[in-house]
Amino acid sequence: MASQDDILDKLKSALPNASFEELDQGHHFKREFIIMLEQPLDHNDPSAGIFQQRLFLAHYDFSEPMLMVTEGYSAYPRYYELSDMIRSNQLIIEYRFFGESKPSNYDYTYLTNDQAAEDYHRIRTLLGKLYTGDWLSTGISKGGTTCLIYKNKFPDDVKVTIPYVAPLPMGREDKRFDHFFENIGTEECRNKLKAFQMTALEQKEAIFYKVDSLAAADSIHFNIIHSKKAFEYAVLEYPFSFWQYGQACNRIPDKPSIHTTFKHLNEVVGFDFYADETIEYFRPSFYQFMTENGYYGFQYEHLGDNFDYVTDFTNFPFAPAEAKGRYDADYLKYVRVFLYHKGEKIIYIYGDKDPWTVCKLVPPKERDAVFILHKDGDHSTRISNLSTVEQKIVETKLAEWLDKKIIPIKEVLNGG
Repeated sequence: MASQDDILDKLKSALPNASFEELDQGHHFKREFIIMLEQPLDHNDPSAGIFQQRLFLAHYDFSEPMLMVTEGYSAYPRYYELSDMIRSNQLIIEYRFFGESKPSNYDYTYLTNDQAAEDYHRIRTLLGKLYTGDWLSTGISKGGTTCLIYKNKFPDDVKVTIPYVAPLPMGREDKRFDHFFENIGTEECRNKLKAFQMTALEQKEAIFYKVDSLAAADSIHFNIIHSKKAFEYAVLEYPFSFWQYGQACNRIPDKPSIHTTFKHLNEVVGFDFYADETIEYFRPSFYQFMTENGYYGFQYEHLGDNFDYVTDFTNFPFAPAEAKGRYDADYLKYVRVFLYHKGEKIIYIYGDKDPWTVCKLVPPKERDAVFILHKDGDHSTRISNLSTVEQKIVETKLAEWLDKKIIPIKEVLNGG
């Protein structure tokens, strides 16, 4: 076992041209670091330049498993339930073009799933010389999609893959969402959602000043999409946000006042989602949604001609202009085909009330894989809030695949 003194020396030796900042450690970890690693901007063309990719490494033991977290956006240091269950090391990798991992050459040509997978593969190769135990990958939402893409590109890099609520859409605007919103919940609840949307549009002229007041109070800006258009987009987005995070139908206000409509829509969607700051943050991801990953469309026919400011009823206004005309309809299809026929040792976790679940992949029974669709689960579905039976399935499979004692999630939550 490496001494505490030489752990950093070993890491510096394994990661050339990297800088390290030590953090306070927690949980079972012995040392934690922020690492800025020099990465090729184009793994196929070294002349394209480099960028600095941010990693958060929580070290436990070089011989124990490594949990690789493929974030879909920016990253920050936190502890994942799986690393506690397995008593593993943990490595969080920030996605290129996000957070502190933005190249100075902000050329979207280099923002592809294949380039991101190469980032992970290079990190896996470099650190795999030190961390000799089994490697696992996990990710949430877009990060979950990312770890499935990584599994497709480099199937031997990790032994086990655990994506949470990971969509694999069929199209730039997957039409399966239409069926979801036509059937989710009760008819009464669906009608209440539509009625609230209509009421919000009828009250909008009186609500606009409240949106502007919120912007002034919270120092957010509506220059890319002005506040009136932002309000109408929030009305369009409302059903998706409502179901994505498990809102209860009894929370939909009946015959709401102007103040109640404003407050409820801001709580469920958040007007700041359309602020300049948020649009700029998510712009790289919308580039990927519109070029490779696919996304969802808005359901708006039931709202008639009550829109005065929104004229493009798509998510394209939130994507950079470089995304236009570049959608690869086959990219995720090949990922889905690989996973269906060769996706072994994968645990898929979804919530059945989450709209993204329409983009799920259900492995055939001949795959050595687990599929869990948690009843009444939403986009926040994790192992910790699965049923006792579902948790046991996950724990048993992890123990089998890793040949290692797994700490039950209930013990983890109780501080075990």
